[in-house]
Amino acid sequence: MTHTRYAFIKANWHADIVDRALDGFLELIPADQVDVFDVPGAFEMPLLARDLAATGQYGAVACAAFVVDGGIYRHDFVAQAVVDGLMRAGMDTGVPVLSVSLTPHHYQETEHHNDIYRAHFVEKGREAARAALAIGKTRAKLAA
Repeated sequence: MTHTRYAFIKANWHADIVDRALDGFLELIPADQVDVFDVPGAFEMPLLARDLAATGQYGAVACAAFVVDGGIYRHDFVAQAVVDGLMRAGMDTGVPVLSVSLTPHHYQETEHHNDIYRAHFVEKGREAARAALAIGKTRAKLAA
């Protein structure tokens, strides 16, 4: 079955940067085909991704977060747990779950760095849209 709806989950931490991924995604997939969901942070994405994928309503679920070293948790630990959870959600449901989760090694909260990451998230959003469309086409051929 070919789906023409997509879910897009975005973490609210650093929303001014993360939301740019949705902008890039919507450049290639019409907004009326995308359901958008907000979660508090990256850690909350895998569970919602699994739940959305399990509905059978979506051709793919894209998830965007910006995981930086905040001093409380090691950001690499959080990022690894999130990416593992997203992969598991996709494998458990059979629906592609795409990660637009970036973890810079050196992030400084300056306007210059924020501009760089905003632009990078737009491109990563486009890449996620291309991946969602490509995997949909491939899966449609397999089903034919």
